[in-house]
Amino acid sequence: MQTLLLVAALGLAQVPPGGSAPATPTPVEAAPAPAAPLSFHSESLGFIWDRTIPLAINLDGLKVTSIFFNKRKVEKSLFDFLKNAEFGTRAQLEVTNTSKSPRIPGFAVAVLDKDGRLIGVASGGTKVGTIQPGETETFDLNFSQVKERLASGDRFLLAIELRN
Repeated sequence: MQTLLLVAALGLAQVPPGGSAPATPTPVEAAPAPAAPLSFHSESLGFIWDRTIPLAINLDGLKVTSIFFNKRKVEKSLFDFLKNAEFGTRAQLEVTNTSKSPRIPGFAVAVLDKDGRLIGVASGGTKVGTIQPGETETFDLNFSQVKERLASGDRFLLAIELRN
């Protein structure tokens, strides 16, 4: 009865002339309980273009040891048309699974200039499968569309999320 009074007070119930009030509305089911939280890490770090930046991040046994920002170029090629060809701009992460369980990581990187303006974003992670215990892998996070100012970056934000 209280629900009906509240609905009527809010003007949401319409009683037709000469009719009776509508039946009490069916209660809405509660949302399912959220899943267990995923392991997450986020950090702001100094940016260096085209040099390996050592990292010491350990997220539930997933060690992130370095990141490298550059443009992929073909330095040497048997074909002249491929020499110095560019194949995208990337952030390359090296990770090692030191845990006893497989890991499924996702990564996001945002590069900021000295004024704190966003100048590029990339993301990636495992697409199929996992990183098995003891394995070391590299992940290329690709920058697309907004990437021309990356070399002038000052800081970057790195986010890591482990999926279950």
